[in-house]
This record gives sequence, structure tokens and C-alpha cells, in this order.
Amino acid sequence: MAHAFLILAQFGGGAGGGASTILFLGLLFAIMYFVMIRPQQKQLREHRALLSGLKKGDDVVTQGGILGKIHAVTDKIVTLEVANGIRVRVLKSSIQGRTNLADEGTTAVTTTKEEK
Repeated sequence: MAHAFLILAQFGGGAGGGASTILFLGLLFAIMYFVMIRPQQKQLREHRALLSGLKKGDDVVTQGGILGKIHAVTDKIVTLEVANGIRVRVLKSSIQGRTNLADEGTTAVTTTKEEK
């Protein structure tokens, strides 16, 4: 009798296996959406907002690590002043974020004075 239940369980499991596989794949896609896709879209929206809000005088850092102050902004190109009178043109999309160069410069000066 137990053998008959095993046979019925195999046939019953095979018929429901398709539905459970589809349910599993749907659950897997939902998890991937909330863990990977949604945060990436949010980060992309924040970066676009950052790029659209750039203006002359902002301190920024590029993806290559160049720190500078924005001298001019066009649709696709940003001119950064990296030192007095030295300007570099970079793509607007290569701006990684804003930074505060004034605070970093004062801390560097105070640490060198303290070392002496």
C-alpha cells in the first residue's frame, strides 16, 4: 500500500512541478528586482539629478579622481579649474559627485603646521 502512495506522489508532484517552477522563477525575479534593479535605478536618478544641478563655483570630483571647481558648464562638457589658472575640460557624465575642497584645504594646512 505504501508503494502505491509513492507512485501517486510521483505523478502528483510531476503535475504540480510546472506550477511550482513558475512560482519559484517569479519569486526569484521579484527578489532580484528589489535587491539589484531597483537600487540601481535609484542611484541613476540621483546621479542625473546631481548632473542637472551642477553650477559654476561647485567643488566636484570626477570618476578619475580629479578635484576641481566648476568654471563653466555646457550641455555635455564641464570646465574644471584644478589650480589657479589651470582649467581642464571633462565630460559632464564623468562627474562623480560634489565635494567640499575648502574644508579639506584648511585641514591639510593645519596638520602641516602642527607637525613643525
